[in-house]
Amino acid sequence: MLFLACFESDVLAEKKTITIRDESDSHYDVGSRVNAVIYQEGRQFGRLDIVGVEPVLFDELNETHAVQENMSLERLREVLEDIYPGTKQLYVVSFRLVPK
Repeated sequence: MLFLACFESDVLAEKKTITIRDESDSHYDVGSRVNAVIYQEGRQFGRLDIVGVEPVLFDELNETHAVQENMSLERLREVLEDIYPGTKQLYVVSFRLVPK
């Protein structure tokens, strides 16, 4: 699973426990284990267990999602609009960091 470098510390500190993706990146299977990789570098920084994949509409994003992303709801919406402009159907991928 690819992450921007700015999210590495939040994932490792277990402050970020979800990622919100578009349909093209929603193919994760609950119960699977994946590598957490920095998109810009291709560097693995951890392993994640996928615990949920649920559809969500952009307009239904709420404070709970923001807390799980470790940012404000306003910032979450800004980030998603930058990454997926105009996309209404998104997917919440929940994960747990695998202890080393």
